[in-house]
Amino acid sequence: MPAAPALYECVITHVRTAPVRYDLRHRTYMWLVDPDRPPRLPLPLRPLAGFRARDHFGGGAPTLRAGLDAYLASRGVDLAGGPVVMLTHARVLGHVFNPLTLYWCHTPDGTQRCVVAEVHNTYGERHCYLLEPEATAGPAPGGAAVPAPGGAAVPAPGGAAAGRTGEDSYRTAKEFYVSPFFPVDGDYRMRLPPPGERLGVTVRLEREGGSPFTATLRGRRRPPTPAALLRSAARHPWSTLVVSAAIRFHGVRLWRRGLPVVPRPPHRPQEGTR
Repeated sequence: MPAAPALYECVITHVRTAPVRYDLRHRTYMWLVDPDRPPRLPLPLRPLAGFRARDHFGGGAPTLRAGLDAYLASRGVDLAGGPVVMLTHARVLGHVFNPLTLYWCHTPDGTQRCVVAEVHNTYGERHCYLLEPEATAGPAPGGAAVPAPGGAAVPAPGGAAAGRTGEDSYRTAKEFYVSPFFPVDGDYRMRLPPPGERLGVTVRLEREGGSPFTATLRGRRRPPTPAALLRSAARHPWSTLVVSAAIRFHGVRLWRRGLPVVPRPPHRPQEGTR
């Protein structure tokens, strides 16, 4: 299991191929933390890295780990106290925005049980995807898992469980409105290897006719020393505010290029994320 805490200097890329070609590249930094024991920094540095339960899941749990466990319990998963590592943006100078937070969840013997992908959009909404190895993925509420080509478990319509399709790779139905230029349809294919010295995450949207959008997150591990945090904060000041602003800026550019806006459907909070 990856050791935590750690800092990752990251490069995020988005490649959109339809209906127009549009690429972006953004540098930032992220934290790998143990939600049972998030870092407690020296007092002068605490404004640069806050980890609050209210920023994740339903926001009402007393701790980060309690919020995760409540969500997993709503999906029928019990880690029995097994360890978890969490890749996330910290709250910086009072602001936080996490387009994607990842949780690698393990049983007490260290075996990886599942991955949780927690997604936030710029409308203040959130949604979680439970990504399980095929051998442990059970039917999702409202739909039984069905085999896909190659034997991967893919949810039937109405379900939210996902199956592993290869080493550290998962597939799940898209269920949450993120970009105003894509409807809520298609599947995500995610490659989510546990972070080591290098971080490499890929999320690809697959719709009928092709893969119109791919996002990657690449990073290099750094020790979470005060000096390293100060360097990262100096290179990327107001990092989460910049991420949020950049999403809106690029959205305006795409709209000005003539991309039609897809109306946002009503959002139903999931059990465990209310």
